[in-house]
Amino acid sequence: MEFWLSFLPLVIYILLIALLIVGIILGIKTIITMSKVEKVVDNVNEKVESLNSIFSIIDFTTDKIAGLTDRVVDIASNLFGKLFRRKELKKGKNNYEEE
Repeated sequence: MEFWLSFLPLVIYILLIALLIVGIILGIKTIITMSKVEKVVDNVNEKVESLNSIFSIIDFTTDKIAGLTDRVVDIASNLFGKLFRRKELKKGKNNYEEE
């Protein structure tokens, strides 16, 4: 019994020391990995910022094209609306005269 009382704490201490060493190694590797990831993210961020001017040009041109097509559609709908209203007005006058 005396053997176990002296042997088991020694085994526990050795395992705790090994666990502590493994934890320190994993922590250092994690820090190194995170610094590499940060460098990659910074590089990607710089490249995306360099494309912002292109995206703003594309956004400007699409806005202008959308405005132009809106005007064309408005003009076309107004023309068709006027044509159909004239026909309806003529039909309405003819119906009124017949009554």
